[in-house]
Amino acid sequence: MRRVLADSTFLRVYLLLALALLLTFGLALLGLALVDQVRREAHREQLAEAPMRLLAARLATLPASAHDDWLDAQSRRLDMTAGVLPLEEAAPGYFARLRLERGRVLVEPREETGWRLQSLLPGGERLLRVELTNLSEHQLRGLTELLGEWLAGVPAEARQARLERLAEGRLPIRLQEAPPNGLDDHQLRRLSNGEVVIQLLPGRWSVAIYLALRERSGDASWLVVGPVSAFEPMPGSLQLLLVLVLLAVLGVTIYLIVRGVEARMVRLEQAASRIAAGRLDTRVKVESADFVGRLGMALNGMAAQVQSLLRAQQDMIRAVSHELRTPVARIRFAVQMVEDMTADPGVRRQLQGVDADIEELDGLIDEILTYARLGSEAVDGREMNAEQVDCRDLARRVIEALSPLHPQLTLSLAEGGEVEALAEPRYLQRAVQNLVANACRHAHSRVRIRVRGELALVRIDVEDDGPGVAVADRQTIFKPFARLDDSRTRSAGGYGLGLSIVQKVMSWHGGSVGVDDSPELGGARFTLLLPRRGEDARLTPA
Repeated sequence: MRRVLADSTFLRVYLLLALALLLTFGLALLGLALVDQVRREAHREQLAEAPMRLLAARLATLPASAHDDWLDAQSRRLDMTAGVLPLEEAAPGYFARLRLERGRVLVEPREETGWRLQSLLPGGERLLRVELTNLSEHQLRGLTELLGEWLAGVPAEARQARLERLAEGRLPIRLQEAPPNGLDDHQLRRLSNGEVVIQLLPGRWSVAIYLALRERSGDASWLVVGPVSAFEPMPGSLQLLLVLVLLAVLGVTIYLIVRGVEARMVRLEQAASRIAAGRLDTRVKVESADFVGRLGMALNGMAAQVQSLLRAQQDMIRAVSHELRTPVARIRFAVQMVEDMTADPGVRRQLQGVDADIEELDGLIDEILTYARLGSEAVDGREMNAEQVDCRDLARRVIEALSPLHPQLTLSLAEGGEVEALAEPRYLQRAVQNLVANACRHAHSRVRIRVRGELALVRIDVEDDGPGVAVADRQTIFKPFARLDDSRTRSAGGYGLGLSIVQKVMSWHGGSVGVDDSPELGGARFTLLLPRRGEDARLTPA
């Protein structure tokens, strides 16, 4: 199984996505349970805070020797177990101790039933501990009566200050001058008789507790505790927010997983594009032995093999071309000797024909060497320095060089502004010259060069009024030694390498060459597209 996962990228991606989904749902369930647990504990602490402060306040009014007796009496009265013990004896944990020192009430579920409440007494050395099995109506009444007794022990004007000490928690406790609303006559009579009245508020799932405090003057104030709400589960808005957060986490997780695979595929795509453009020295960094890693290794192997074959081919072509120069030179020397030794007009004409063939062979060798040099530099990944070239001035030099060789043709440069491009001047002029020479071989009377600067590139068009190039042959003519049956025969001149050299040069510059029909002259139109670059750019063979 591990081997299968190691070798399969997409299987790993799918499994990771499935695990991310399961993890997200698990986190969602855990998050909901954790949030509900925290809210439940906070609710219990808020309910227990006021009663524990009340007991601590009552203890503070008694001498230490009377604490145990008073707590025993309250335990029997409120059906609970209460006691005071030293803080060190309770041995709370670090976080529990920290919460106690901050005035919080600890509510701990007991092993069987009920809860244990703990609160730090003033001075910070003793702990008040209360244990109860459940919260009953009897306990609510007893606590309210205890609160009433505590408030009755001070003048009316001091009661509000005592209540503020208890009301720092979430349990609402207040005194009001008017009788509470919503009580029936029976409840009001009981309230007037000094009883504790508990009112259920069904619509709010809560209770309110009332107690009348009588003054010696006959006036009364009413103590209102609550409403004390029952614990409510997480509201729908909070659940929706939590789900949205979890979905966001899931989306980010999936994005990071897919992005890792996509980034590796993008690097492969870029490397393949560079190799397809001729940058055969490009290699892919292999990071693993999975599908993407094996694809990278195959791509590297392919590039190395193609580079090796092309290098061997270029070396062979260059070697053969160089070796041909020696016998050609000997043949030329022999022809010149024979020509000097004879005065026969027929023999001299034959020798002149042989000399012309030798010149053609010399030109062919030069073209082959140029093509091989371009190819070897591209295969070896060499860079060449570029400079700003005035393309219109370059076109004028080409016309000046070729016009004397074709007096029967009109070579012209179309009107236009100055256009500059970042290129290697010698190779760019060779490309333009090859196109113009090719147009001169097939033109009837006119050849025209047009140079235009566009937004992101420079365009050079070479047009003629010759027979043009058929659509089916427009890709073939750029292949080495390619010739067409009709217009591009050996009688028309050329060696079949001129357009291949043009394509090599333009690919080297990151540009392209194409051919279509000339809309004005009616023959062929060859177009060079050269991208514009920064002044300090360096061109890489492609």
